[in-house]
Amino acid sequence: MTAPSIPRIALVAALHEELASVLALMPDEHKETVGGRDFWVGHLHGQEVVAALCGIGKVAAATTATLLIQYFGVDRIVFTGVAGGLGPGVNVGDVVVARSLLQHDYDVSPIFPRYVIPGHGVSEFPSDAQLSDRLAGACETVLGALPDHVDLASIAKFGLHKPKLHQGLVISGDRFVCTTPESEKLIRELPSALAVEMEGAAFAQVCKDFNLPLALVRTISDRADDEAHVDFPSFLKEVASKYSGAIIQTLFSDEMEKSDTYPEREH
Repeated sequence: MTAPSIPRIALVAALHEELASVLALMPDEHKETVGGRDFWVGHLHGQEVVAALCGIGKVAAATTATLLIQYFGVDRIVFTGVAGGLGPGVNVGDVVVARSLLQHDYDVSPIFPRYVIPGHGVSEFPSDAQLSDRLAGACETVLGALPDHVDLASIAKFGLHKPKLHQGLVISGDRFVCTTPESEKLIRELPSALAVEMEGAAFAQVCKDFNLPLALVRTISDRADDEAHVDFPSFLKEVASKYSGAIIQTLFSDEMEKSDTYPEREH
């Protein structure tokens, strides 16, 4: 497939529930299935968009990222979904925008230092600063007017009275972290980590390989420990999906993409 000559933005989530509200914003999407996963091609506020359901885990993430870049010719990627909170004060209903991403289960020591990716010489891959700034601004707008996006019953049910935006390190691994010993171990070993999930760092590495801008936002669904008591399916439907749709809508409706100064990627 020949890459388009105009900018095309990818909007990605791991679970269909996380992507549903984004798809609802696209008036003309059509579905394509490539490499065993689904992509929806269309427009959002005049911008060409490919919405992608990548599946769970780093391999699924890397496959999806590569297809978006090589097959669909996207020029930047925005990832949205849920994560477990790790950092102090990162609570259920808060939002984390990644400024860097790391694979917490990557270890080829003693050949290389723990977490360091051979060929890159780093453990953390930065997100794109400009795109992440815009995403953070959209998050602040949505959190500042939460009752416009999440109904009052859900706000009360999940205690979302003063959700906050956090920015910093997000870590990824091929394991669903949901016990106190696991989360405490990650906090000890990576004390700057704000949240843990299963896809973002793989996307970051692929985007680094292709010199492609990436921004990632995660809604905190639990604290990744034994105390996690949130009804996850309900939270996903009533809160996280609403957050994702509202944040992406704000990102696009503010016409932030129209003022982009990113250089065109060589296809």
